[in-house]
Amino acid sequence: MGSAKKTVTGKALLDKIRSDFIGLDTTYENIDGQHTRRIYMDSTASSLMLRPAASITADFMNHYSNTHSKMHHSAHISTAAYEWAHERVLSFVGADPDVYTCFFTGAGTTAGINRMARVFRDVHPEKDTAIISIMEHHSNDLPHRKHMKHVYHVPVEGLDENKMCISLPKLEEALIKGKGRIAYVSMTAVSNVTGIINPIHEIARMAHKHGALVMVDGAQSVAHLPTQMFHPDDPASSIDALVFSGHKTYTPGSPGVVIARKDHLLAIEPEEVGGGMVDRVLEDRYQVKNSFPDREEAGTPNIPGAIALATTIEILDRIGMDLLMEEEDEVMIYAIKAMREIPEVIVYGGTDLESCPRAASISFNVRGLDHGLIAALLNDRYNIGVRNQCFCAHPYVKEMMADDLQEEFGIIDFGNMSDEFMRKAGMVRASFGIYSTQEDVDALIFALKDIIQNAEEYGSDYEVNADNDYEHKTYRIDHDEIFCITNALDKYIAD
Repeated sequence: MGSAKKTVTGKALLDKIRSDFIGLDTTYENIDGQHTRRIYMDSTASSLMLRPAASITADFMNHYSNTHSKMHHSAHISTAAYEWAHERVLSFVGADPDVYTCFFTGAGTTAGINRMARVFRDVHPEKDTAIISIMEHHSNDLPHRKHMKHVYHVPVEGLDENKMCISLPKLEEALIKGKGRIAYVSMTAVSNVTGIINPIHEIARMAHKHGALVMVDGAQSVAHLPTQMFHPDDPASSIDALVFSGHKTYTPGSPGVVIARKDHLLAIEPEEVGGGMVDRVLEDRYQVKNSFPDREEAGTPNIPGAIALATTIEILDRIGMDLLMEEEDEVMIYAIKAMREIPEVIVYGGTDLESCPRAASISFNVRGLDHGLIAALLNDRYNIGVRNQCFCAHPYVKEMMADDLQEEFGIIDFGNMSDEFMRKAGMVRASFGIYSTQEDVDALIFALKDIIQNAEEYGSDYEVNADNDYEHKTYRIDHDEIFCITNALDKYIAD
C-alpha cells in the first residue's frame, strides 16, 4: 500500500471531515413535536462512523476475498490491504515493527485485555499479582480478577479541586511491597468517566524498575491523543502492550486491536488456535507459526472492519493527532468553563486542564435531580444524547460520590442496591469527538439551565418504569417506525 501523502494541510482536512460522519444530521421528534437534529454526546461509549472510511471500505468490498492467498486478483488485493492495516496501526501508535506486532481481536478492548491478561500471566507463571487502579473500566478490571490470583487496586487522590487522579506514590508503594510477585501493571490512559489523562510513561518507568510488565487500556485515548508506545532512547518508558477499540475510534463495526511485544508472545503458545496460525498439522501434533500477526490471528478475521479502522487511522494521522487534541481541548475547556458557571452543576474530576489534563468526557450531576431524569430530559426535550449511571466503572464513581451518597443514605452499600439508591448513585456523562462543536456545548448549557429553572414542572411529567429509568408519562416515540431491520427488508422487497 502507498504511504501517506499530505495533499492538504491537517487543518484543511479536519475542516473537511469534521461534519462528514454518518448519523451526524439524524433528526428525531422531540417532546414538542418538532423534528430537530440529534446532538450526539455519547462518543465515549461509541463514536460515530467516519463517512470516507465507510465509503472506501464499501469500495474495497468489490474486491473482497479471504486473505493468506494471492492466486487470484481479489485474494491478492485483500491480503495486501489487510497487511497494510496492521502496518498502519503500528505506525500510528509509534510501535517499532521489529519489536511489536499488531493483531485484531473480538469485541473491542475487552477481548484484547482478556487475551493479554492470560499472556502476561503465563509469561511469568511464578508471579501471581496484577496491579490496576480504582478508576478502571470493568473491561480493565474483571479480566485481571479472573485470570490472576491477586489484583491490587491503586487508589486515586483527591487533591487540587478533586482531581481524582491515580496515586503514583501508592502505585510505587504497591510495586515495592509486591516485588517479585507483580506480573504486570494495567492502567487506562484516559478515564472513561472523567476524561482524566494518566501519565502512562511515568507509570511504565515505575513498573519496569520493579520488574513488572505494563499494559495500557487505550480505549479512550487513541482517538484523542498522540500515542507513542516505543521510546528507543528511554526503553523503560515503553509500553509492553496497548489495547484499544475500533468502535471508539470513529469506526463502528471494526474489531479490537492489540499491539504487543513479540518476545512476550513468542514465549508461550498462542491463546487461540485454528486455521491460519500453523505451519503444519499432523495427526499427532501441530507446528505454530513464528511469524506475526498470523500466529495470533486464528481463523478468518474481520477483514473489512480492520481495513475500515486502518483507513480512519490514516485520516487521523494525516490531520495530525496534536492538532486534533488542540481542537478537542478547546471544546472541553469551553464546556467545563460554562458548566462551572452554573452553581447547581457538579463536575467530577479536576476542572483546571492545566494541572489536570482531560480528554473527551465530562461527568456531572445537577444538585437535587437524579441523573436518570437529567438524561431523559436532555433527550426528550432537547434531542441531546448523553449517557448516565456508572459507566462500567463502579468503584471510581463510588469514590467520587462517596460524600454525597453518605449524606443522602447514611451508608454506601453498592452490594445491596435498592432502586432508589441506584437512581442516586450515578452521573450524567457528556462526551465529545471530532464532530463536537462549541455550538453543541451551547445547546447543552441552555438545556441544563432550562431544566434547573423548570425542574419541578418538567419532573412532574415523568415516572420511573420497571427498568428503573425515567419515562415521560405521555411522550412516546415508535422506534420501529424510525428504523426496523425487517421493515427495511420488506420495503426493499416491495420496491
